[in-house]
Amino acid sequence: MKTIFTRTFFCTLACLFIRIGSTKAQTSDKMDWWKDAKFGMFMHWGLYSKTAGYWNGHKAKGNEHFMIHEKISLKEYAAIADDFNPVNYDAEEWVLTAKNAGMKYIIITSKHHDGFAMFDSPSNDYNIKTRTPYGKDPMKALVDACHKHNMKFGFYYSLGRDWEDPDVATNWPQKGGRSNLVDYPNEDIKVFSRYFKRKVKPQVKELLTQYEKIDVLWFDTPELISPAESKELRELILSIQPNCIINSRIGKGLGDYKVTEQKIVKGLEMNPWEACITMGKNWGYIEYDTIYKSSELMTRQLLEIVSKGGNLLLNNGPTAAGEITSLAQERLAKMGKWMKKNSEGIYGSKPWITQVELLSNAKKIEDIDKKEDENTMKDNANDATSKVIIPEIRFTLKGGNVYAYVCSFLEKQVTIKSLSKNKNIKIKEVELLGSTEKIKWRQTPQGLKIEMPKYAKSQIPIAGFKMTTE
Repeated sequence: MKTIFTRTFFCTLACLFIRIGSTKAQTSDKMDWWKDAKFGMFMHWGLYSKTAGYWNGHKAKGNEHFMIHEKISLKEYAAIADDFNPVNYDAEEWVLTAKNAGMKYIIITSKHHDGFAMFDSPSNDYNIKTRTPYGKDPMKALVDACHKHNMKFGFYYSLGRDWEDPDVATNWPQKGGRSNLVDYPNEDIKVFSRYFKRKVKPQVKELLTQYEKIDVLWFDTPELISPAESKELRELILSIQPNCIINSRIGKGLGDYKVTEQKIVKGLEMNPWEACITMGKNWGYIEYDTIYKSSELMTRQLLEIVSKGGNLLLNNGPTAAGEITSLAQERLAKMGKWMKKNSEGIYGSKPWITQVELLSNAKKIEDIDKKEDENTMKDNANDATSKVIIPEIRFTLKGGNVYAYVCSFLEKQVTIKSLSKNKNIKIKEVELLGSTEKIKWRQTPQGLKIEMPKYAKSQIPIAGFKMTTE
């Protein structure tokens, strides 16, 4: 029989999620898969992948945004397409890499800020099929592979920045701050609505009609789009694919979920949200970007985000040849092995009443795979996530069971204070996820004491426990 505390706790939690469910973004069942998925792959792939961080023999300013920072003309930049030929591209391999890592969806750049479409765009010939030796639409194969392997799929689309179009002004960080002023120097004569009608709407229609089911449209940089245009764009999308989910960067508060870039919210977030975070320093492929976060750190970030009610969209930038880098593959494979054992308390979970418990006398360790110089490019390499590893416990709730993930703690026994007898939570059983091993445990007034497993050097030192309560 549940105690009064337990009944009160679950009643409070139920009220919390009733409130969440009453928000605009949660009124449709189309959000259910997204809320349960928790983990997706972000892919930045474009002409910038070909130059790999260089321009005219030197390291380019702005990395994948180098067209603007190096003040390159459209004609010069477009010439990159003459040699863009991803001969090693294997869409199925990409999808299986993501799926085997435990990811449930893929979002890829259909058109980044440079304005170059990585898909067949009949409305605008500045695209991969028309302008490159490749001469095909790589997105068709990727969507088909996702459908084949039961992965959800979405397109990224740069909405308010387009350096190919003459009518796209910007206002960040100041007037014209992210505009193509080399080819189109006069911001005052640019009319966003012309670009919106001429390029955005036709291309969005193409993305929604050429590939069967599209699960997400992930917009970036709304910039100067008007409220009426954001509304018109949303209505257009839903008129073609009513179950398509739209992120907040469509602008004007009309998205289905919030996006945080290169940072994690401080506490529990009641409305749907997603953190997009890079594995290395950059979004697109940069040859000399060889310092990636460790699998341990990225798994900890996933758990932190999930414990706060969010999704992690973890980015990697494929090469111009169409390959996922070996660094990304290694880390994703290691995360995948961990997810196979421990994902029960992640997929379909909700936040518990406590999100985190810091372990006393814990030693802070800097992530050895993420030591790098201070970021200077505030719009493309501004990774504000913590690189410090400190033993802690992250909690989730699923099916009435509490899940505790003990992170980076190498002692023989852990005491979980949040599950002490004094909290009036009666523990009936404790299981180590992904194992048939019987776990020694006892619940005391000080906390739930659990004997910890031993880790091999190749393992991520995070143990997931399932607590069944009475």
